[in-house]
Amino acid sequence: MKDIVIADRRIGRDAKPFIIAEMSGNHNQSLERAISIVEAAAEAGADALKIQTYTADTMTLDIHGQEDFVISDSASLWKGNHLYQLYQQAYTPWEWHKSIFERCHELGIIGFSTPFDASAVDFLETLDVPCYKIASFENIDLPLIQKVAATGKPIIMSTGMASLAELDDAVRTMREAGCSDIILLKCTSSYPATPENSNINTIPHMRDLFGCQVGLSDHTLGIGAAIASIALGSTVIEKHFTLARKDGGVDSAFSLEPEEFKWLVAEAENARLSLGRISYGLNESEMASRKYRRSIYVAQDIRAGEVFTKANIRCVRPGYGLPPKFYDIIIGRTAKTDLRKGTPLTWEYLG
Repeated sequence: MKDIVIADRRIGRDAKPFIIAEMSGNHNQSLERAISIVEAAAEAGADALKIQTYTADTMTLDIHGQEDFVISDSASLWKGNHLYQLYQQAYTPWEWHKSIFERCHELGIIGFSTPFDASAVDFLETLDVPCYKIASFENIDLPLIQKVAATGKPIIMSTGMASLAELDDAVRTMREAGCSDIILLKCTSSYPATPENSNINTIPHMRDLFGCQVGLSDHTLGIGAAIASIALGSTVIEKHFTLARKDGGVDSAFSLEPEEFKWLVAEAENARLSLGRISYGLNESEMASRKYRRSIYVAQDIRAGEVFTKANIRCVRPGYGLPPKFYDIIIGRTAKTDLRKGTPLTWEYLG
C-alpha cells in the first residue's frame, strides 16, 4: 500500500497516525472562538484542523412548513430543526477561511476543508488547500467528487451510509478524474454513534478491496473505537473537536475536549508502535529481566555424594541456575561437591 504525502506529512502504516480535529460548527459563529479552537487543536497534537465549506443556500432550500425540510429523527441531536436554520447556525463563514488556514500554517498543522458543492471547491482552490474531504452524506454526489478529484489533490472520504457499490462508484470517479491519493474513512453517520454500530472490522476489508489508505471518522463518545481501529490498519483518525462541551454548539455533544484529544494522539501512536512485528522469545528490551525467571537452586546445604531431593533443591527466582525443565532429571542424582544453600545448580555440580 503506497504512502500518501499531504503538505510534507507522510501517511502510512509506518508513520504516526494522522489525527484530524474537525471543528465543524463548534465555533458557535465566533471567529475568535474558531481561532482558539485551531490553537487548542495544535497544542493537543493534531496533525490537521478541518472545517466545512458551505452556506445554508448551497445545502438546502429555505422552506418552512414542509416536513421534508424538518429533522424528525427522534434520536437526532437536532430533532425539530429546520435544515436551513441548522445550516445557518453551523456554517463557517467563507470570509473566515483564510484567517483559519493562516493560523493553522503558523502553528504547523494542516488546514483544509470539506466542500459541499462546486462553488466551494472553486473557493477553496483560491486558498490553495493541500487536500480535500468528502463528507459521508456527499459520497454519492459523483459530480462533486469528480470536480474535487480533478484538482489532483489527495482526497479523504468518509464512507457513512454508502453501499459497497456506491463506494466503488466514488473511488472509480476519483481515479478516472485524476486523483490517485485516496484515503477512505469508515464512518457511521449517526450523531453520536455507538461502539456497537461502528463495525470497524470493515477497515482492513476496505483497504484490501480498494487498495488505498484507510482510517476512521469517529462519532462515538470517547476514543476506544479510534484506538482499536489502529490495530485494524487505520492510518487516519478524524474526531470532532471543541474547547468545552459545556459551551454548546451543534456538534459539541460528541466532540473531544483538548485534554481528551491529547490522550487520543498519544494513545493512537502507542497503539501503532505496539503492533510491531510477529515476535517470539527474548527481545532486547527483556535482556535485563531474564535473570528473574525461575531456575534450580540449592535449598539446603548438601554434602558431596548426597542425593538431590525435593527437599534440598527448588525452582525459585532468580534465573542463574539450570532451567526448571531439568528438575525431574536431577532428582535422584548425587552432588559432586559440597554445596551451600543458595547456590545456583549447574551441570558441573552433578555426579
